[in-house]
Amino acid sequence: MGLEFGGGGLIGGIIGFAAKKVAKLIAVIIGIELALFKFLETRGILQVNWDAIGGAAQNATGTAGNAASAQPPSWVTSLLSALPVSAGFTAGFLVGFKKG
Repeated sequence: MGLEFGGGGLIGGIIGFAAKKVAKLIAVIIGIELALFKFLETRGILQVNWDAIGGAAQNATGTAGNAASAQPPSWVTSLLSALPVSAGFTAGFLVGFKKG
């Protein structure tokens, strides 16, 4: 059981660290893209419908909220059945995400 918990923790830490790095990269790319849109709009090269972008963002947030309140998929149930590995993975993921 200790090996399962430790192995899950190690894998979770690596994935959590990588997930935070990817999330930061995506945030930077989106920020650069929006800044580029605004720059091109001020130059008259591009016309951006900011209301549509805001509506799409709100729609995506609502979809994510609905998915979070639904029943978990079968793979989540099977993951929870392996509790020692899952607990180690979760702890490792959180530590890795915090360190990343």
